[in-house]
Amino acid sequence: MAAEGDAFLRARGRTLTAFRQDDEYQWKGPFYFIQGADPQFGLMKAWAVGDTNSGDDEWGEEIKLAEQAVHAINKLNPKPKFFVLCGDLIHGMPGTQWRKDQEQDLKNVLKNTDQDIPLVFVSGNHDIGNTPTRETIDNYCKNWGDDYFSFWVGGVFFLVLNSQLYFDSSKCPELKQAQDMWLNEQLAIAEKHKCKHIIVFQHIPLFLRKPDEDHDYFNLEKSVRQEIMEKFHKAGIKAVFSGHYHRNAGGSYRGLEMVVSSAIGCQLGEDTHGLRVVVVTDEKIVHRYYSLNELNSQGIEKELLDMLAKQN
Repeated sequence: MAAEGDAFLRARGRTLTAFRQDDEYQWKGPFYFIQGADPQFGLMKAWAVGDTNSGDDEWGEEIKLAEQAVHAINKLNPKPKFFVLCGDLIHGMPGTQWRKDQEQDLKNVLKNTDQDIPLVFVSGNHDIGNTPTRETIDNYCKNWGDDYFSFWVGGVFFLVLNSQLYFDSSKCPELKQAQDMWLNEQLAIAEKHKCKHIIVFQHIPLFLRKPDEDHDYFNLEKSVRQEIMEKFHKAGIKAVFSGHYHRNAGGSYRGLEMVVSSAIGCQLGEDTHGLRVVVVTDEKIVHRYYSLNELNSQGIEKELLDMLAKQN
């Protein structure tokens, strides 16, 4: 087992140290990864008692669900390339009472993930605040690594973004500007290297079902969204994976797929606690959401395994 601290701080210097970049530029055949979102320790109790601000003083149910997720992932064969958690790791907002305990309990579960399956963390609104500041982002980075970064796996370029900077950067406009400049540089690098696919991870979806839907708490403001969608489309980005909605949803914009995955933790709709299996082939990105029970008892279905077995 790698030292506990290392597993949580692999995103450093705007890259992910789990993968050697020089080894990963080339396409080596199909692979898959696991996407989860919103373990959000504390929300289930807070939601049940109708106090989402300070009702998060218990999270035993979420601990069990996160343990179930780790157990299911560790049993998978072949192993996924990585396990990405798309934000809202815990419920307690910056500065609230139970936050540190929730973070520690989540780390105590996640440290049992097979050491050959790197953990990739994405910041959510509960991790850095609805209106983040330099301080809340710095605190997140001390616990979970950089708030935005890029990495290569098998010829595919992955971008992890801090979507809260797109939602409300009023207290740290210079940090949004820095991410924007960095993103433009990264997309130029991707073009130069002629990568097989580009995939984005962020907490807040660009949109839930339709690119022109009205703005609300669960998506990005329309003008901001339009600018990002257009930038992603021009760069040839194939898919954006997010959470935040605590329900499965999604849609597409000019060949860009928006995938919204439900939560490991509290469900706000009709979905089950689950994880998404994402298979990356030469031509496409195929994904399926599995309930934790299903993934634990049956593993990945044959159709997806067959795609992985096919050598390009």
